[in-house]
Amino acid sequence: MKVGVLQFFSWPERRIPLNEVYGRALDRIDVMERTGYDAVWLAEHHFNTFSVCPSVHLMGMHVADRTARLGIGMAVTLAAFYHPLRIAEEIALLDVLSGGRVLWGAGRGFDRTEHTAFGVDETDSYPRFREHVEIVHAAWTNERLTWHGEHWHFDDVEVLPKPLQQPHPPMWVASSSPDAIAWSAERGYPILMDPHSSNAEIGRKHRLYREQLLAAGHDPDDGRETPMARLLAVAPTRSEAEAIARRGAMWTVGSYAGKGRANIGGKGAQEAAASDGTVDPIQRYIDDVVLWGTPAEVIDRIAELRETIGLHYLMCAPFSHGSFQLFTDEVLPALL
Repeated sequence: MKVGVLQFFSWPERRIPLNEVYGRALDRIDVMERTGYDAVWLAEHHFNTFSVCPSVHLMGMHVADRTARLGIGMAVTLAAFYHPLRIAEEIALLDVLSGGRVLWGAGRGFDRTEHTAFGVDETDSYPRFREHVEIVHAAWTNERLTWHGEHWHFDDVEVLPKPLQQPHPPMWVASSSPDAIAWSAERGYPILMDPHSSNAEIGRKHRLYREQLLAAGHDPDDGRETPMARLLAVAPTRSEAEAIARRGAMWTVGSYAGKGRANIGGKGAQEAAASDGTVDPIQRYIDDVVLWGTPAEVIDRIAELRETIGLHYLMCAPFSHGSFQLFTDEVLPALL
């Protein structure tokens, strides 16, 4: 089983200086480098203290400089907000300078605030995002790029550098809605699965993805990896772990639903904040989303999810530093 960390740079209530947030996260990444983690996956967000990391490419370069083995994942580059050739150049440069350790994940984004500030119409962001992903792929796999699409037109452009990994770095597309899953499967792209859908929802989406791969003529068992992001709370006792999970769930739901923020599309984060009035969204996290418990309980729960939802690449997002430490010391060795 592969295990990575979905690294947020959260700044709850701005309680400590922001440079300490970065310092603690980078110290954690140093631990990942020394232990059995496959990769750190960097989370891009804008205009929100949920994760103050506006450039996963820039942060990835810093991670590359202080590590030698760890994979450097983007989870995700919010591709609709960038010029696609700039994405291709920056990720390729990071791949070259990191010695071929890039794992590129692309996503549309779900926050209306981000779309508005960057001037990307939300009704146009899906086709724009998809064209950007296709352009990046084409820029990496062709010596020179000629492209005439809905949004972009290029003639005989040599995009440099080319990635060190050939034909290109591993690529994933964040896919949560049925339409997004179908598009990724049709093109054979591996997918990333979000941290906010319930375990049952992740299982249904994963089965749908495999069905759609088969329908599109792709072998669903040809080695594609599907990292599944799961929020994590681990503590010496069950009650302590539940308290960590509850605090983390309150922060997460508040970050997405509070302060007038509005989400778009069918992303799992929108599911996180939504409620039909009969389900407490905090309790939904506790019951159906977060992996929480003692180390032994978390090991057992992960083993169960391997069987029930096909969890073979865990991208964990610890709610606390203590959770990360206990997971690293007592859970991770049992998974490798």
